[in-house]
Amino acid sequence: MPHLPTSTPRKRCGALAALGLLVLAPGAHAARLPAERNVPGGITLVDLGPALGPPPSVLRDTRRVLVIEDAGHWIAVVGIPLSAHPGRESVSVRTADGTRTASYELRAKEYPTQTLKVAPKHVDLAPRDLARYAKEKPLLEAALATWTDAAPASLELRAPTPGRRSSSFGSRRIFNGQDRNPHTGMDIAAAEGEPVMAAAAGHVVDTGDYFFNGRTVILDHGEGYLTLYCHLSRIDVRPGQIVTDTTRLGLVGATGRATGPHLHFSVMLNRAWVDPELLLATER
Repeated sequence: MPHLPTSTPRKRCGALAALGLLVLAPGAHAARLPAERNVPGGITLVDLGPALGPPPSVLRDTRRVLVIEDAGHWIAVVGIPLSAHPGRESVSVRTADGTRTASYELRAKEYPTQTLKVAPKHVDLAPRDLARYAKEKPLLEAALATWTDAAPASLELRAPTPGRRSSSFGSRRIFNGQDRNPHTGMDIAAAEGEPVMAAAAGHVVDTGDYFFNGRTVILDHGEGYLTLYCHLSRIDVRPGQIVTDTTRLGLVGATGRATGPHLHFSVMLNRAWVDPELLLATER
């Protein structure tokens, strides 16, 4: 099967759509694409060729990939998991003419590591806490597996709440000698009770009060593009509700496993957590 060339950054622009989700017809011009960073936790943009017919179906491993039209071409917007290794990767591209692969190169990325010593209760969970987490995990996994066929109206995100943004995405913490999973979001420092707005138009997939994440809202923006808002003190939306970027989702809090008020804000593409900085409009 033929290989398409490795993707390269292209300058693109466009306006934010005001409302809802839409299916982009061939020849339509989408809002500008995210910043490209071909590293674990980053995003790669794969040019699939002219948008002369229906969008191709694209898979990374077994996960469906968002495909959007830009400047007359179909573009696969591929989220790269933090667990990915540097080197050549490929996605599977299926069209009416058959299936081929498109390849791209991943570079290494070193995220910071913090070694901390804390009270044992913050590291070793009590049996009832472990039981609660085990019960909640499949519910969260089901919500995060959401796929809707409508393409996002825009890929750009607005900051969901004002405040200082940490650069902690991808950082790994070692508590009392025990390695923990990398940090999968951006922490935004904000006062208790500050409004948290939807970062883009979409619909509410899930709300809940979870052991680690506290009060949480998950939004679906289309084609596996999800955003997650955690540690809220209050939730103001309900599952199934359609939202715009002027919809208040809730208020900043410190619920769940949080040491103080802040918003944990995460972005997912094709089931991979990616750095929110690459999609926030004010960052580029």
